[in-house]
This record gives sequence, structure tokens and C-alpha cells, in this order.
Amino acid sequence: MEWMWTDIFTHPLWAFCTLVLGLVMRAQWRCSWDPRACHVELKGKTAIVTGANTGIGKFVALDFARRGARVILACRSEAKGLAAMREIRQRSGNEDVHLRLVDTSSLTSVREFADRILQEEKQLHILVNNAGASGLPRQITSDGLEVSFATNHVGPFLLTNLLLDLMKHSAPARIVNVSSASHWRGAVDFSHFHGDNLTYLVARVYSHTKLHNIICTNELARRLQGTGVTANSLHPGTVMTDMMRHHNWLVRILLRMAGLFFFKSAEGGAVSTIYCAVSEEVEGITGKYFDSDCSLVLPAPLARDPALAVKVFEFCERLTAKLEERKPAGGVQL
Repeated sequence: MEWMWTDIFTHPLWAFCTLVLGLVMRAQWRCSWDPRACHVELKGKTAIVTGANTGIGKFVALDFARRGARVILACRSEAKGLAAMREIRQRSGNEDVHLRLVDTSSLTSVREFADRILQEEKQLHILVNNAGASGLPRQITSDGLEVSFATNHVGPFLLTNLLLDLMKHSAPARIVNVSSASHWRGAVDFSHFHGDNLTYLVARVYSHTKLHNIICTNELARRLQGTGVTANSLHPGTVMTDMMRHHNWLVRILLRMAGLFFFKSAEGGAVSTIYCAVSEEVEGITGKYFDSDCSLVLPAPLARDPALAVKVFEFCERLTAKLEERKPAGGVQL
């Protein structure tokens, strides 16, 4: 019988090896830090989690609620946000969980959200910038920003800066920015913010935005020294979440097949975020980057360049200030 090299993929040994590899990788995901073994209470504390209606964000918000925090779910979809709010209240037994709408691709929406928070909340101890999207097609928002940069970086950057005074007043407080290991493939080019010189291949734009997250987190941490507010970034692991829904159908199918063995669950992906937000081990630590196993690791060289960090942060400050003068209406429908 003639043998074809493609027959290897249907051979039982191939299936067995794939299963073993998958189990080994899943075993490696088990972080030494377990949220259930951390008894830190958050009673009397207020936390905001963006993108909390699904995936990582929902499990982070659920953990905070179980610890007794007042939790604000910052979501784009009212229907999904209300469903998440009801679920978290029911599973945690904490009724102090609330929905506030925000679309991070729209700077007007971000400002309106921040204004409401500043009017309604007397304190803010934890801000988790989790909302993000991967695989978005090229689109320019009404603010004149490339949609991935607006959603993943500029919107969260503006939100954080608008809430900084409240967090300083509430110190000790923590800012946690969810980035990605894909930032290693990122580059810094200020023309990217407006959609120029971008290559839309294999989530490359997403990688650029995640690099900017870490760069600005590090510079923010430097500026916040002595205020009692810390800022750290992290990689949650390779997680199959709703943020991948914008990829084409073939990529989504391949991702879901791979996810059966090689991806973390959203609950597992939330661990490093929860660690940075509540663990006693991270108290006082700032300007650092954590891996998916809650280890302190070095990010890409570009993310460790302090001079570049100043330039990027100041560019984002000028950009948001300039767009503040325009006050455009609306963002984009994702």
C-alpha cells in the first residue's frame, strides 16, 4: 500500500502525542498562586473592570465581588453587561455589583464614563484595564484613530488618566493593565495611531497596541512614585475569549481547535490579573510586567527603554488633549 506523508495526521500515534502534549501544556498552566488560597478581603474597596461582561474580565470581577468589593462592570454592551451583573451577584452573593456603559473605542464615551464615576464614587482602589479586541479590520473612528489603537490603548490610557486623582485620593490603589506576550512582535510608530503604515496580518496591529500598553504603564508608574498608586501590566496567557471574534471564520475555527488542548480557559486566564490586583506579594511593586504564571519577567526591549517611554506617554497625552478640544461624538460599532 502506498503511504502518504499526510497519513501521519490520522495515525493513532499522532493523536496520542497531541493529547500528551496538550496535557503537559495544561499542567504547566497551573500557576503556583491560587486565587482561592488568597484570603485578601476587599470590603470597603471599589474596583472597576473594563470588558467585564465576558471572558477574563467577568472572572476578575467575580473574584473581586466574592472578596466583598464594590465592583463596577465597565462594558460596551448593555444587554451582555446586565446579564454578567446578574450572574456575578448571584454567584458571589454580593449585591454591590453595578453596570456602567463605556466604549473604549470612543473617547467621548470614555469621558462620559469617567465623569459619571467621578460624580458617583468617593473612592477607587483598583482599576483593571481589560477590555480589548484582536483581529479588527482597518477602520478609523470618529476621533480619527485607528480602531484597534483606540480600543486597546488610547481609550484605556485616557480613562486611567481621568481617574488618577480619585485613585490618588483613595491610595493605596492599583492600576492593572492587561497586555499580551504578543507585544514582542510590536513596534512603535506614531503614524499607526491614525491607521497609517500598518500591516493587518496575524494580529500584528494588536501586538503594536499591547506594546504601547506596557510602555505607558511603565512611564505612568514612574510618574506615580510616592503617591501610593501602583501600575503594572501582565500577560494573561493564551486564552480563547470573545475578543477573538473579529478574526475571519477560518482563523476562528483553527483557534478553537487549538484551544481544546493548548489554550487556557477564561477563568485560568484571569489569574494573573487577579494576582496583580489583590495579592499581598505585589503590594508596593510598580512598573513591572508579569507573565501568565504570575512570575515577574522582563518584557521586550522596546518596553524597557525609559527614554522611549517618555516620548510615547507624552505623545498620548498630547493626542488625547488635542482630541479633547474636538470633542467628537460616538465611536465605532465593534
